[in-house]
Amino acid sequence: MLLDGERDRTRAIGEAEAEDLIRGICFKTGPPRRTGVEVEWLLQDLHDPAAPLRPERITAALTAVRALPLRSALTVEPGGQLELSSPPADSLSDGVAVMRADLALVQGSLKPHALSLAGHGHDPWHAPRRLLDAPRYTAMESYFDRFGPEGRAMMCSTASVQVCVDAGHEEPGPLGHANRWRLAHLLGPVLVAAFANSPLRQGSPTGWKSTRQAVWTALDPGRALAPAGHADPRSAWAGYALDAPVLCLRTDEGPWDVPVGLTFRDWVRGKGPRAVTADDLAYHLTTLFPPVRPRGHLELRMIDAQPGEEGWIVPLAVTSALFDDPEAAERAYYAVAQLSGDENDGRAPRSPLWRNAARYGLAAPRLQAAADICFTAALESLAGSGAAPSVQSAVARFHERYVSRGRCPADDVLASLPVPLSGKDSSS
Repeated sequence: MLLDGERDRTRAIGEAEAEDLIRGICFKTGPPRRTGVEVEWLLQDLHDPAAPLRPERITAALTAVRALPLRSALTVEPGGQLELSSPPADSLSDGVAVMRADLALVQGSLKPHALSLAGHGHDPWHAPRRLLDAPRYTAMESYFDRFGPEGRAMMCSTASVQVCVDAGHEEPGPLGHANRWRLAHLLGPVLVAAFANSPLRQGSPTGWKSTRQAVWTALDPGRALAPAGHADPRSAWAGYALDAPVLCLRTDEGPWDVPVGLTFRDWVRGKGPRAVTADDLAYHLTTLFPPVRPRGHLELRMIDAQPGEEGWIVPLAVTSALFDDPEAAERAYYAVAQLSGDENDGRAPRSPLWRNAARYGLAAPRLQAAADICFTAALESLAGSGAAPSVQSAVARFHERYVSRGRCPADDVLASLPVPLSGKDSSS
């Protein structure tokens, strides 16, 4: 027997209703007050990080982790990466406390298996290997294989810190949803550059400070580029979602079909094998991976996983401050808006500015200057809001160690390699 909500999700919908649903689902406006974070981790041997891990060893460890009383939602990515998604928090301090507690439980559960969490944006040692055999991931692999090997790397070898902020007010202004949508896209390359932490693939430098971002740049543009135009976020996103290719057609039995050249708009106009339902639309939205994804709130997806047990706190704190303090938001907006122009022609993350951020990090002088303004504004906002001293100290240390010196965490990785690298970074 279907409940009313289930019945609504399984009934057929038309194009106009699909667009209305996208607009309503993806932008829920109101006073911005909550924040959240999704932290992805690679797993590594506790004593030999480069050692290959047997699938059964990973499976046993993940089984133990799934039994923990976590407040965050736990998911496992196709390559065995572990992701914790915090519940929405009313303050930065509350969100940090929940994630700290959950990570302590996870780390304690992994130790008997001689495993630990590794904060790398891209696996520095191992080739992509899919651990999960779910129909979704089989279909994704088949779909992305049409574009090259990067799809498998994205699925199985990458990890990130995804910061979630409220969409903002309906009214215009620094905290209005249109300005926050635009700020998220403008701030993106600064966050890529400042937190770049994936310069290696299978033990060797790739020439990118963020190999993870290079992987995302090479994916299917129909589902991994930013929507065109930012003036009306709802229209931009609805058009983007409807025109995006359908990744898969789910079935109850057998492998899922992976169509070729079928957009969701085509499907809802009757060109697919069956009528479209609201449930099909909701699932389609989960297969879109632009750098900023609206899910009622805004999900910023461009930040590499960070080193250390609490490296994730810095991007969370900086981004939250820049979005939720009107003065900090305005200062950040003007700093990153100066980066727009000819070098940012094209859609993220394929524009020259985003590519420079991923390749050179903060060695690009204009990105370093914008990052310095943003971090300074964030530090002042955190001090004024009474953020925990440990959070303020973490951001201040990162600012001093990296941003003020035109460096990023990837530079530490490269400096630790046994053979000094030749060549010199360029700048944007």
